[in-house]
Amino acid sequence: MNRKTLAATWKRCVTIARRVAGIPDYDAWIAHLRRHHPERPLPSREAFFLERLGARYRAGGGRCC
Repeated sequence: MNRKTLAATWKRCVTIARRVAGIPDYDAWIAHLRRHHPERPLPSREAFFLERLGARYRAGGGRCC
């Protein structure tokens, strides 16, 4: 396995582990906002994590789409 493939595999494993643990992916969320909601301002990392934490414990969830 070359370095590029190993790095991509590692990144995918980290993403999966974070999802399993319930840790939101800031970079994926920013990419989602840019693709689907370009009119919305991009949150800071801190604002993103606070919003996701609130959404996790709010009744009804916190998904936009």
